[in-house]
Amino acid sequence: MINKFTQSTFPAICDQLATADTNLAMVIDSYGYPPMWNRPNTFEALVHIILEQQVSLASALSALNKLRERVQEITPARVMLLTDEEFKACYCSRQKTAYIKFLAEAILNGQINLEHFEQMPDDEIRLKLTALKGIGNWTVDVYLMFVLQRADLFPIGDLAAVNALKRLKGLPASTTREEMIGMAESWSPYRTVATMILWHFYLSAPKKKI
Repeated sequence: MINKFTQSTFPAICDQLATADTNLAMVIDSYGYPPMWNRPNTFEALVHIILEQQVSLASALSALNKLRERVQEITPARVMLLTDEEFKACYCSRQKTAYIKFLAEAILNGQINLEHFEQMPDDEIRLKLTALKGIGNWTVDVYLMFVLQRADLFPIGDLAAVNALKRLKGLPASTTREEMIGMAESWSPYRTVATMILWHFYLSAPKKKI
């Protein structure tokens, strides 16, 4: 059975996590429930996540908006008509231009079907997407969490989530990935929602007070 969360179950899951983890409870008590970040299951949503790789959210959104201006609707067929120079004018790096084209081609030739993903297990989706150049585990994690609302993921490659976890629990800088993955296990089967609480903390809490 696919483990998902919805707008209606989200607050109750937050409460359940807060009951089990006093640090998460502190975040909710101080800043309220986190937003339930979500995006539609579209090619554009995946392009947006690719653009967010290793840059600020604002930079990625600027590039996405430029692409929208250029093609009106971001679809696989339309972006395949753009030249590399047109991508560059939309603030897309040479690498990300290639990644977006690889994804567009995979959708157009039937290698990737986003609608089918809605009924597939997380691991199968990960195998399909990471087979494409430019899509790694972080991109898949964000797609599963934001787009498909899969409930039990902790994106260890996400710096904001990792830094928020360290700050919230007072962890030393030397804490390993494996140790943090082990800590996140305590939030299963709702690690995605716990991560959204961490992001909420990261965006809301003044660093000087921690």
